[in-house]
Formats: sequence, C-alpha cells, structure tokens
Amino acid sequence: MTTLLIIIHVIVCLFLIAIVLLQHGKGADMGATFGGSSQTLFGTEGPVPLLNKITTLAAIVFMGTSITLAYISANQSTGTVMEDVKVQAPVEQQAVPTAPVTIPAPEEKEEPAAAAPQQMPVEQKPEQKQ
Repeated sequence: MTTLLIIIHVIVCLFLIAIVLLQHGKGADMGATFGGSSQTLFGTEGPVPLLNKITTLAAIVFMGTSITLAYISANQSTGTVMEDVKVQAPVEQQAVPTAPVTIPAPEEKEEPAAAAPQQMPVEQKPEQKQ
C-alpha cells in the first residue's frame, strides 16, 4: 500500500512540475495585445481554463498523497533507530592504592605590632597658565 502511494505521489509530482512549466506567465499577454501572433491552439482565451483545472486536480492529489504518506509513516513505525546498538555495562575502575600525601602547613609571617597606617598619596593639580 505504501509503495503504491509513493509511486502515485512521484508521478503526480512530476506531472505537476510539467504542467506548471507549460503555463505562461502573467506578462505574456502584453505581447498579444500589441499585434502578437493570432494563431492559437485553444481559442481566444488560450489554455488557461484547461491548465488551471488540471493543475488544481494534480495539486489536490499531491496534497492527498502527501498527507496520507505522512500519516502512515507516523503510525506505522514500531521500532527505533537504536535497536541494533548494544549497551555495555560500565566497567568499574579498581582503586589503586597510593601513599598518603602530607601537605605542609603554610609558614606564618611575623608582622610588626605597631605598624603605622598607610597614607594615600594626594594628587596635585597642575597649575593653570594665564
């Protein structure tokens, strides 16, 4: 069923591309207004009504197959991508016995008991020249 829908979807997609490329743009009517070719295959209106109907029908079928394929693929999946991945138990690391490490205590510095408080330097303003 899914394969048949994919085949129909691809065929309608290619047909829709071809039918859109066959249509002429909006600016193509200006050349016929000022003395363009009077040889028309589809009459005075041209192929516009026929190609519009075919394009609309192809677009409806394209959207229908797109929605159907999306619905089928969302509800049909039963597994995951990770099914084939084997999960291994984490290997426990053995503790390596080490010798005890002793950290020496920081040395204490002797500070003078009567230290004078430090004074902040005073900024001097430059003299203004007159």
